[in-house]
Amino acid sequence: MNVKWWQTAVVYQVYPRSFQDSDGDGIGDLKGVTRRLDYLEKLGITAIWLSPVYKSPNDDNGYDISDYQDIMTEFGSMDDMDELIKQADQRNIKIIMDLVVNHTSDEHKWFIESRKSKDNPYRDYYIWRDPVNGEAPNSLKSTFSGSAWEYDEETGQYYLHLFSKKQPDLNWENEKVRQEVWDMMNFWLEKGVGGFRMDVIDLVGKIPDEEILGNGPKLHEYLQEMNRETFGKYDVLTVGETWGATPEIAKLYSDPKRNELSMVFQFEHIGLDQQLGKEKWDYKPLEVNELKLVLSKWQTALGNEGWNSLFWNNHDLPRIVSRWGNDTTYRVESAKMFAILLHLMKGTPYIYQGEEIGMTNYPVNDISDVEDIESVNMYHERLANGYKKEDIIASINFKGRDNARTPIQWDRTENAGFTTGIPWLHVNPNYQEINVAANLEDPNSIFYCYQKLIQLRKDNPIIVWGEYELVTDTSEQVFMYLRKYEGETWAVVANFGEKKKTLQLEHLGPSNEVIISNYERSSVDFQQLELKPFEALAVKL
Repeated sequence: MNVKWWQTAVVYQVYPRSFQDSDGDGIGDLKGVTRRLDYLEKLGITAIWLSPVYKSPNDDNGYDISDYQDIMTEFGSMDDMDELIKQADQRNIKIIMDLVVNHTSDEHKWFIESRKSKDNPYRDYYIWRDPVNGEAPNSLKSTFSGSAWEYDEETGQYYLHLFSKKQPDLNWENEKVRQEVWDMMNFWLEKGVGGFRMDVIDLVGKIPDEEILGNGPKLHEYLQEMNRETFGKYDVLTVGETWGATPEIAKLYSDPKRNELSMVFQFEHIGLDQQLGKEKWDYKPLEVNELKLVLSKWQTALGNEGWNSLFWNNHDLPRIVSRWGNDTTYRVESAKMFAILLHLMKGTPYIYQGEEIGMTNYPVNDISDVEDIESVNMYHERLANGYKKEDIIASINFKGRDNARTPIQWDRTENAGFTTGIPWLHVNPNYQEINVAANLEDPNSIFYCYQKLIQLRKDNPIIVWGEYELVTDTSEQVFMYLRKYEGETWAVVANFGEKKKTLQLEHLGPSNEVIISNYERSSVDFQQLELKPFEALAVKL
């Protein structure tokens, strides 16, 4: 495998709307991101994945794009974008753009033209179908509730939208559409971006008439064409969001010989607290043994034919410390435990903004406090189906996307230092205790645990290239694995719970080389090791 910069990288996701407001309008912006680059440089990250900043009417927080080559007014201007790329570059930080090309906004000029008439040159840029018996063409459902087909009075046909009805799906079978996408990607590559994170990219090969959505038959042909026509000529990171990927499918995307993407995001571990065959809102308690098996499978199954991405959080997922950790008594310990467990695995780690200071979910009491379109639509749909209001709100508080989107808590001043205006989304009231300033003042904070893990990855090839081996003779609550490289072995241990646990591993014995831990430890003895609540550590054997 040719060594690439992104194999040793750590990526930090910025959700710009909630990161830092520079002009007092309550909405984070590009100048705000630029202002905080010194902080990200101190953390040690290599790249920023920037959630969409393109021109958008904001039906789905920027994932509905009306102009790919312009900037959303509330985020600033193209000059601000150029300045961010330049300033980040001076700190050796690359900007990864969020590429949303499964669909556009219905306010994109292509769609405005497309819906005018059946013989408009842009008609075939989107997926239009005749009614069947006066109804939608088939039973495809939108991710955001209801039918995926929207009837358009103007021409008497339906268009496909797998997300909001303001997000019509592009027709990737149309060569002109693909060429438009390649031209747009080259526009950004020429500006010097460090790559692309590709939103729901597994859907672009869909065959809607056969109700085939993910991993359609032409998907990889399209991605190889994309590679050839755009980023294949550059040394950049490309990561695909692929909800249904198995390791075998992931190899198709990320085997270097296939000339597609650097890596994919797969979400198998994220679905482990969901009832089988149900929606994400129908949750069940996490079984740690299941988590061990899934993460270990992805650590080993790709071999040298693919590359792994590592993450707990993003803008679509609730905060991991509230989800599977303890966000009260053991908030600091459990946040560090998740960091240590993940960052010492093989793959490229992604940190979601606020994760590095242990930000938590923010429970709401009423739907009027919820911004997220997915949560709001689900609320009304379930209410109509007879669910109790308090049960729906409980689901939103556990799994809703707003949990990740509350503004970053910078300091103890009003609105947590995010804005001098009225924030677009409520700030979590715990900002007095949980904020960046407090983390930077405390040498034992979560921030410095992340900083150390990032530095360890830069300094130790064993983390990047080492073999991975799950240690199976532990209790369910203890997740332990070994990393092995060129005669060196590290053991990583995490106690996933509030009860103390004892490890007795005769074959491993003592070690005085503690690499990192979230409790005070100068040595360990695996023949008799008592792990404290949410304790995590790594040692050299």
